[in-house]
Amino acid sequence: MGEHSSDPGISKNVDSSFLFIGFFPSCFCHLRAVLFVIFFYFTKTITFSHSQGCTQKYIVKNYFYYYLFKFSAALGEEIFYITFLPFTYWNIDHSVSRRMIIVWSIVMYIGQVSKDILKWPRPLSPPVVKLEMRTNAEYGMPSTHAMAATAISFSFFIATMNQYKYPFQLGLAAAFVFSTLVCLSRLYTGMHTVLDVIGGALISAALLVLLYPAWDTIDHLLLTSPFCPLFSIVVPLVLCYNYPKLDYYSPTRGDTTTILGAAAGATVGFWLNNQYAASAHTGTSVQPGLPLTTSTMVFVLARFFTGILVVLLTRWLMKSVVLGVLGYRYKFPMGDLQARRRLEVEVPYKFVTYSCVGFTATVLVPLLHQLLGLM
Repeated sequence: MGEHSSDPGISKNVDSSFLFIGFFPSCFCHLRAVLFVIFFYFTKTITFSHSQGCTQKYIVKNYFYYYLFKFSAALGEEIFYITFLPFTYWNIDHSVSRRMIIVWSIVMYIGQVSKDILKWPRPLSPPVVKLEMRTNAEYGMPSTHAMAATAISFSFFIATMNQYKYPFQLGLAAAFVFSTLVCLSRLYTGMHTVLDVIGGALISAALLVLLYPAWDTIDHLLLTSPFCPLFSIVVPLVLCYNYPKLDYYSPTRGDTTTILGAAAGATVGFWLNNQYAASAHTGTSVQPGLPLTTSTMVFVLARFFTGILVVLLTRWLMKSVVLGVLGYRYKFPMGDLQARRRLEVEVPYKFVTYSCVGFTATVLVPLLHQLLGLM
């Protein structure tokens, strides 16, 4: 049990190992201790108690930073993906949404696999206090929150800067602030070292640079190739079933399957819309022009809330149905968490559920919008 007090700042959860200390702990143990004391002096600390099998307890001394970075951390979670990406498709531009989903899925797959290949541990606790526990079993390098935030914010900026009239500097600053907040949140919550975050952001930026020249070609193939549906389902499934094996269970495989499943369902939806149902590009009546009028805002919000309700209902329904079918097939109760972690259960459970979510968001929800006169 330890208690410390100091000036408000970001958080003591920025791991004191910093960059190279994590590589050679035996050589840098004294420097680590010095940096830890210095960091304590200049930042807010959290009172905590820790023992094996116990949850850490902490006292928040600066609620502004606490809620700011807890909110920022959520921008790299499912709650953000399942709301922002469909919102972009329904209300901004189909081509922008397609590019973001393609980049997001590729970047996240590479990031998740890299974690389980490198196997670099997360910061030790104590000294840091970890404010999140769901992903604590994952490895730390690179930070996939940092990768996702960098990929989504800058791909959105790049895809919209030539289609919408807004100051270039404003868009660049918004993308930078968004990704920076998410990166800092991973330090504040004690989930990553500085090196994890910097590495994740740089890897994501490098992948963006590599993918950007092929954006139009990939987009054209997704919309027109007759092999697109088969490719979009088979390749992600093969990647999920051949995910790197670990010595213990980690949520990385399940999260990766969720991302690839959602992208697969959305990609099939893009192709189907272009082939049979709707134009591949959002009409001008759908795009919210600037400045936003009251009537436009009403339509935007109506499309979003009706769409997200359908998406969440689809998610809940498919989770129940798929898990029930798999439970019947492999003879386990639906509440058996250990059974749900098995490869033959987790991959189809996550993939089918979220591919249906992606398909619903790109095909069924726009059809509902048309029926309701929201287009």
